[in-house]
Amino acid sequence: MKIAFATNDLIHINAHFGWAKQLAVYDVTPQGFQFIETLEFAGDLKEDGNEDKLVPKLEALADCTIVYVSAIGGSAAARLIRRNVTPIKANSEDDEIIEILNKLVQTLNGNPPPWLRKVLKQQSHTLDELEEVTV
Repeated sequence: MKIAFATNDLIHINAHFGWAKQLAVYDVTPQGFQFIETLEFAGDLKEDGNEDKLVPKLEALADCTIVYVSAIGGSAAARLIRRNVTPIKANSEDDEIIEILNKLVQTLNGNPPPWLRKVLKQQSHTLDELEEVTV
């Protein structure tokens, strides 16, 4: 599953979703994690009530399962959830991306919470359907 992190330094989860100029994207499996890409966003991203600035981020995160943020507005969170992307607020801006990734791998190998099991099951069905089409 793909996980994104709102970050200013590619190390910490230290960016507000709406203001983030970059989102680091990783692929996470029970076997580990791998960096995929950094999504870059330009322009004036400061809080201004302009909801249109969120559209490129929402579209870029379409295939992500979770996005970790330092903060997020209510309407942005709702828009992500409608797109089946779960926003999660970091405990602090000192939280490191690598630590969260390691915890996610442990969770996948242990007993994931019900919402995450549901997401994993949905992704598994989608992969099964794709394999049936390509076989």
